[in-house]
Amino acid sequence: MPLQVSDYSWQQTRTAVFISVPLRGVSVRDTDVFCTENYLKVNCPPFLFEVFLYAPIDDESSKAKIGNDTIVFTLHKKEAAMWETLSLSGVDKEMMQRIREKSILQAQESAKEAMEAKAGARREDQKYTLNVMMKIEEEERKRIEDMKENERIKATKELETWKEHQRKAEEHKIIQREEKLYQQEKQIEEERKKLKHKGLTRNSVSRNLATKGRNSEIIFFEKLKEDSIPAPRSVGNIKINFTPRVFPTALRESQVAEEEEWLHKQAEARRAMNTDIPELCDLKEEEKNPEWLKDKGNKLFATENYLAAINAYNLAIRLNNKIPLLYLNRAACHLKLKNLHKAIEDSSKAYRIMKLPLRLIHPTKLYKMMLRRFGI
Repeated sequence: MPLQVSDYSWQQTRTAVFISVPLRGVSVRDTDVFCTENYLKVNCPPFLFEVFLYAPIDDESSKAKIGNDTIVFTLHKKEAAMWETLSLSGVDKEMMQRIREKSILQAQESAKEAMEAKAGARREDQKYTLNVMMKIEEEERKRIEDMKENERIKATKELETWKEHQRKAEEHKIIQREEKLYQQEKQIEEERKKLKHKGLTRNSVSRNLATKGRNSEIIFFEKLKEDSIPAPRSVGNIKINFTPRVFPTALRESQVAEEEEWLHKQAEARRAMNTDIPELCDLKEEEKNPEWLKDKGNKLFATENYLAAINAYNLAIRLNNKIPLLYLNRAACHLKLKNLHKAIEDSSKAYRIMKLPLRLIHPTKLYKMMLRRFGI
């Protein structure tokens, strides 16, 4: 059974109460203090100090100082007044039990409220931290976008500079070509004048010779005419062999150039299909046709699936790299994806396959020119 501490002392002011509880011969580190607005308890085995306060106190601002085998309490009153006694008088055991239970419930509610407040403060801190992180990420994203925009502007300026350089070089070549043509025309004109002068001299000499030799020419003409008559031809048969043709139409009704180009493309496609291309292993026979792949790429382009359309055009080009429309369509996909250099490269390849003079123009204009040429 614990020993009740009775040799405590206390003092008061109008706003505070000071209690000194001696704990001799025990370790104060094992002391358990419980305090509410109407109840104070100190448990330090084998000692027990318990007091039912005369009036309510502010347990949150009250303090306890442990040291030198003594506990000193500083209890702040809720109402400024002088107490008659430290503890209530006339308190029986039943009332003491009710006060203890009420104090325990108040302590539990206070602890719960403190825990909820702490959790709310933690949520506010997390929310603030999240907002700060989002702000930092937004600033970093903006910084990256600004860097991208600066790089795009720099690349655009370099491209414009390169275009201007190419344009000046092309103009210089044109001027040199015109000067060379002018020199050639001038030389031809001089040679023509010299030949005309020689022709006039030769005609004057031939007229003099013609009057002298006209009589002798008439004499020998009759004899030469008789000698030039051939003998009658002998009768015979001529065998004619026609070159075999793939197309059944007559030669006069067919387009030889278009047919030869079609046969050449089909032969290249068959040679490409005979090669070991891993992408062709899972394709059907009709899917190995470059024209089918081109139509498939056009459908993907119409649905704005530009990367898939590029893959279809790539495979079609591997099967037949002589179809300019494949490069043109792939250039359109690159143009949609802002890959300007690749768009220029594919448009230039299409122009070279068509054997057209390549001039320095914008990729969009080049693409529209190619579309008008093909009629699509």
